[in-house]
Parts: sequence; C-alpha cells; structure tokens
Amino acid sequence: MAKRLHVDRFMLGVCYYPEQWPEHLWADDFQRMRELGFSIVRMGEFAWSIFEPEEGRFTFDLFDRAIDLAHQHGLKVILGTPTATPPAWLTHKYPEVLNVSREGVVYQHGQRRHYNYNAPIYRALCARIVEQLASHYKDHPAVVGWQIDNELNCEIDVFYSPADHAAFREWLKRKYGTLAALNEAWGTVFWNQTYSDWDQVHLTRPTVSQSPNPHQALDEKRFFSDSAISFAKLQADIIRRIAPHHWITTNGIFGHLDSHRLTEEALDFISYDSYPNFHTIWPDEGPRPLFDRRWSWHLSVARSISPNFCVMEQQSGPGGWVNRMAAPSPKPGQMRLWTYQSIAHGADMLLYFRWRTAVFGTEIYWHGLNDYHNRPNRRLAEVARIGEELSRIGERIVGSRYVADVGILCDYDNEWDGEFDVWYGPLMRKSVLAWCKALQRNHIPADAVFIRPETTVGDLARYKVLIYPHPAILTERVAQVLSDYVQAGGTLVFGCRTGYKDERGHCRMAPMPGPVAGLCGIEVADFTLIGPQQTPPVIHWMDARLTDVAAEGFNDILRVTAGDAEVVAVYKGDYYDGEPAVVRRRVGQGQVVYYGAAFHEEAARQVCRLLGLQSPMSGVMDLPEDVELAVRAHEPGGARYVFLLNYSHAPQSVRLHQSFADVLTGRSVHGRVEMAPFDVFVLASGEPAARA
Repeated sequence: MAKRLHVDRFMLGVCYYPEQWPEHLWADDFQRMRELGFSIVRMGEFAWSIFEPEEGRFTFDLFDRAIDLAHQHGLKVILGTPTATPPAWLTHKYPEVLNVSREGVVYQHGQRRHYNYNAPIYRALCARIVEQLASHYKDHPAVVGWQIDNELNCEIDVFYSPADHAAFREWLKRKYGTLAALNEAWGTVFWNQTYSDWDQVHLTRPTVSQSPNPHQALDEKRFFSDSAISFAKLQADIIRRIAPHHWITTNGIFGHLDSHRLTEEALDFISYDSYPNFHTIWPDEGPRPLFDRRWSWHLSVARSISPNFCVMEQQSGPGGWVNRMAAPSPKPGQMRLWTYQSIAHGADMLLYFRWRTAVFGTEIYWHGLNDYHNRPNRRLAEVARIGEELSRIGERIVGSRYVADVGILCDYDNEWDGEFDVWYGPLMRKSVLAWCKALQRNHIPADAVFIRPETTVGDLARYKVLIYPHPAILTERVAQVLSDYVQAGGTLVFGCRTGYKDERGHCRMAPMPGPVAGLCGIEVADFTLIGPQQTPPVIHWMDARLTDVAAEGFNDILRVTAGDAEVVAVYKGDYYDGEPAVVRRRVGQGQVVYYGAAFHEEAARQVCRLLGLQSPMSGVMDLPEDVELAVRAHEPGGARYVFLLNYSHAPQSVRLHQSFADVLTGRSVHGRVEMAPFDVFVLASGEPAARA
C-alpha cells in the first residue's frame, strides 16, 4: 500500500532561512506568518556550515534560537538535512566527494548538488551530521518532521566520479554475478565490446558518436537511482532510530530516480515542489498548450507515490536565478489557483517558497511572498485570503483522496531507456501529453499509474480504462497482469511500438507487440517512422461518428491474427493504404485497443469517443475547456468535494444542473455561474465518482 501523509488538519506554511536574515527580523516574521494562517515552516536544508563550521565541531545556537522562537509563535518546524550543499572545508579536504561529468570535468564548490552519492567519506560525514542533528532536535516540541537533503537529482542526475565508477562495478557484480552474464545482458559481442576483466567495466564514457551501448546506458540509470535511494536511506535510518516519532520525507521528483521505491524504502510520504509558471520556460510541445495547467499531470505523478502528499515548495512569485529560469510574476489570483491545484490533486500540506526574496546569492530573483522591502504587497494579500479559507475548510478536505476511473500507465524503464532511444522515447512523451490534454479538456480525472515489478491486477482493478501509450520494454509478467486486468473487465489502450523489448532492452525475436500480441489479437506486419518532411497518412474510422485524424510519428501496420479482433480504423494514404491501423478485441469481460500510431490530442479524443468515455460530471454540470475538474472524496461513502479551477485569463461560464454548496463561500450555487479569471470553486457533492 502506498505511503501517504497523515494529518488531522491542513498544514499551510512557508520555507524560511533564519541564517540569511538579521535576528531582529525573526519575531516579526513568525508573527506575520501566524497572522496569515501558517502553522509550519521548513528550515535548515542549506546550513551545514552553520551546524558544523569546521570538521567535527558542531554548534546549534543559531537554529536553537530560531526554532525556539518559531515554537513560541505556535509554528511547527520541518528540518532539512543539509547534505545538498557540502561546506567548503569538506570539499577542499575531501575532493573525492565532488561530482564529475561524463567527460571528466570535476564540478567544483560554489553552487549546490556538486557532490556524488558514492564517495565513502561523504556518506560517513553525512551520516555524522544527520546523527548530530537528530540527536539534538529529537525532543524539541516544535520539530515534527525531516526533509532528507533537497531535491535529489535536481540540477544534475548523472554521476561519473571515480567513486561512482567503482560503485557501479560492485552494483553490476551483485546484479549479474559473472562477467559472462553481464556481457550477455549488454550484448557486448556487438562491435567487439566484450569485457574480460571487471576493471574494464565503467559507467558510459564519451564515444566517437556520443552513442554508448544502449543496454549499459539503461543499467547506468538504474544504478543512479539505486545510489540516490541508498543515500537517502542512510539518512532516514539514522533519524528513524534516534527520533522514531518524527516523519521523514524528501522534496521533488527528478530524473533517474525511482521515487516510488525511494518512498517505500526510506520515506513516510513524498513531497513535491510545484512551480507552474515554469511553463513559460519549458512550454508544451505541439498545438494548444496546457501552460500552467500541465502541472496537474506532475501532481498526479506525486499522487501516484503518495495519495496524500506535501507540496514543500509552492510557487509564490516570479522565478529565476541570476543566469537562467526567468519566469514572470504570477498574475493576481494565480497563486491561489495554483495552491488549490495542488490541493485538488492530493496535497494535505503546502509550504510556499519562500518567505522573503533573497537579497544575495544565486536566487535573488527567485521571489518569495515578501519582496526585498519587506512591506505589504499583493502576494501577501492573496495568501492571507488562502489562509483564511483553509482555516475554515482544511479539516474537511484532509484525508480525502483524488478520484479517477482512468489511468495513464508509466514505468521507469521505458522513461529511462526512452531518453536514449529516439524510436519511441519522444513518442511516449508526446502521447502522454496528448492524453493529458484530451482528458483534461473533456473533464475526465485521470491518475498516473506506475507499473512496478510487483504490480498486481488488484492494483489496477479500480480503473475502468488504462492507457499505455508506447511501452517498448514490456516483460512477460507485466503482460500477464495486463491480460488479467482486461479479462476481469478493464479497458486497455496501447499505442505503436509496444512490447518489442525485454527488460534488458534487447529486441525480441518474435512478432511485435511481443508478449501482448495474443491479447491484442494482432501482429505488426510492417512499420515506418514518419520523417519530418513526410506527410502522415490518415486514420480513417469505420464508425462514421468518429472524426478521421492524422497518423503521426510512427505507424505500425497491423495484421489481425484473432477471429474476434475487430478492425475499427484503417490507414488512408501511402503504400499501406487500407491496412489496419486500429484494432479492438473483446477479451473476457474487458477489451483491448491497439492504436498503431503516436497519439495527439485529437486522436486521444477520438479514442475516448470510441470507448464511450465521459466526464463523471456529465449531465451534472457543463464546463468549458479552460476549467479543470478534480474530485476528492472520503471513502467509503464519505463527503465528496468537486474542485473547479479556471486557468483562463478570461471569465468562464459554468452551468450546474443541481444545487451545490460552495464550501469556500458557504453559499448555495445552481444554474449558470460565472468564474472570474483564475477563480476556484470547491463544491460539496454527492454525485458518483466517475463513469465510463
């Protein structure tokens, strides 16, 4: 069962750095936090040299005073272990702790996350500072929990120090046992890469075409993940031994890290850092972007790890370092919108980043609630409104869970392998985003559902529809679980490039889609990449009620192998004109659909229509595309809350076909209701969760 945050009231707070501010400001800061409705602060995650100014000498005076004062003002405290920023004395004396690029460039002191996870001396020094902190603060009445490090694998998620190369060899020895097994798994007979001694084995290194062995590259990412998990668990085990009454989390979900296993092995729940205005820096691919609304998908990933989680950093102002990531200021109302976006998706604790904008350092443009002048501003006024609202409704919402009957299947192996393999990785990212757009704009709540080695059919049974866009790596065990899911009544949708690789990344010597060919009742007779200068053919539906769509990205030309498989669409155009493009087969009580191309938003919409998939609020309310629908419910049979989030810069009209209680205002709403730009409704509802 997934680990989740357990609180009896909503916890609203802020990140605070007492070491960066004159002490005479602290009392006023904490007092104003309380007036805004805050109950918790995070501190300490970048303060190693404050706690240990020189090796082996520990001092806690500054944070003792800060935490004592926070406690006097009724604030709880989350302490961060300060291991994301090793101090200068440490990196100077022990340069082996520094991270190294694949090309051999050593990353020096001067920023953050410049260390590696595997240097023995760094692990020992981290264990010592964590033990000192946990022992010192284990009984402080204000301290309730710990954040391990800060944003594991942020900034950089690859590690090539000598310590990492050595640790990788040991990791491979445990995994494969012998060089013969390693050579077979990596296919080293190709291009004469065969290893005859363990000392010859390394993490990937520069090659003439920057194209290392793909199987080595996949194992490398698994190793990076295991290293980060081991590093976090080292710290968590110490805290759990010394302060077992404190909870443990870490913040952020970043690359080359199995955050599900991290949480299972080291944490009590996951925390996420939500910055929706990053859409201005990393915009959506393709037409009709979701902009800040896309962060709902990222929150869904956090929710897949912990159904109730913490947002440790919620955007509260314009974002930017001095040299990059320049995001505009949230418009009036957007901070409130983004706060409720996080809550709608399962956050039961939320802290804004940060209390006051730094006046020195790299993040002088990463604005917090307070500006440099420390005077009232519109962001503080907006957060005061949020604090007042959550003081009234927070207890009613906490513990309820996001409700969805539809899931988009994901897994780490395909995510990591698809970074390197351009024959399906870009398609996967494109198709997931397309499905997010189609489901969001059709007001169909959806979960991110991660396929794990231990996933069972029981884990999937609550979903009526699952979409697995392009799982190139698909094991026989997972294929059987998916088959059992369909047999039991589920609907499963695959896209092209499914099932042709095993867990090593080897291509199977069997017809595609490999272990699900029998389930789908098809084989891939031919296939082609759609090149950038080529016009994709059209997918023509047999059902006249459906609209033809372009068959983008990649085309699997299908051959039906089962008598009960139904061709529901064919290709129009190119040399495979008239050949099957989409095949549906009813199996047991369920059905499986194989869609032979990559998805775009309109294609996903047509598949929804093919399946008869509707919003759970269809017939209950009419919603415009720019308004997101989310439902949280207390189960079983408990109160249900419908979140309506307007991401538009313009008013949006909503029609409610029954009366609802708007818990934010206390008024009853019915009929046509106007939502202001960036407005939020939280409606009490007794309607069913969803229907397909």
